[in-house]
Amino acid sequence: MEHSDGEAEHFYRALERRQVSVRVGIEATGHARWFERLLAELKFELWIGNAAEIKAARVRKQKTDRHDALLLLMLLVEDRFPRLWVPSPENRDLRQLIWHRHRLVQMRTRAMSQIQATAMNEGVRRKKALWSKSGRQQLESLLLAPWATRRRQDLLELVDRLSGTIAELTTAIEQEAHKRPEVLRLMTHPGVGPITALAFVLVIGSPDRFACGKQIGSYLGLIPCEDSSANRQRLGHITKQGSSLVRYLLAESAQAAVRWNSDWRRRYAHLSMQRDRRIAKVAMARRLAISLYWMWRKGYDYQQSLKFGSHAVEPGYRHGVK
Repeated sequence: MEHSDGEAEHFYRALERRQVSVRVGIEATGHARWFERLLAELKFELWIGNAAEIKAARVRKQKTDRHDALLLLMLLVEDRFPRLWVPSPENRDLRQLIWHRHRLVQMRTRAMSQIQATAMNEGVRRKKALWSKSGRQQLESLLLAPWATRRRQDLLELVDRLSGTIAELTTAIEQEAHKRPEVLRLMTHPGVGPITALAFVLVIGSPDRFACGKQIGSYLGLIPCEDSSANRQRLGHITKQGSSLVRYLLAESAQAAVRWNSDWRRRYAHLSMQRDRRIAKVAMARRLAISLYWMWRKGYDYQQSLKFGSHAVEPGYRHGVK
């Protein structure tokens, strides 16, 4: 069935008029929100499956749309469909808020870097002080060629507009963070602000989805790739699976915790001497993710998590994903 000409929509609406019970299984993919909204409107059950596990279940070395459909149908009938957790529409919309702010910050950073380069070409090297009141005046007073002047003016106007929008979005994120007790609890951790805490809660969804902290590191792509055999272990770079935004925010928050907390600074210094500094940063980000997970799951703030210590010796501790 073609989607572009409405054939698929007519098919499902015909099923709805016949009042039959429908369950649809699809692989996880992008650009399918319209399809999810359609089935939700028709009150049909939609299962979204893990594409990697579905691919592993394929026996034949032939891949066509018909074979893929038959495979999905077989997995559904045999109750082997690798169903994924799907966030709510509200959750997805709040993720768009955080992503939008993040992209605008990146755009502002690129514009500010270009302005810094222009200033350095004129012999002005003030780093962060360039964005102070006196630095701005000095930047605007530089005598440049006509098109360089135009570029400086446009970039400064762009930075000003983006700064206003980013401040507005930051306020909205802070308001959403204060509506959620679990986010406020995570914000008691050193280096963790409302943006990191809210993004972590939105992406993880529920701590009950995971049985241990190790699975959090794997879910967020903060563990190394492995290709081991027999007695030889081969570890590579981190998998980078999961949300790239949450990985970035965790790394930034971990570095803030290293700067302001003596215990985190000591651990980071110890890892830096043993391994490369880049590896140490990723390790601290993974440690932060696990710490936030247990704070959320146990309902502890940061001081309580320090007091009660490790979870590994508690009764009922187990591995495995629900």
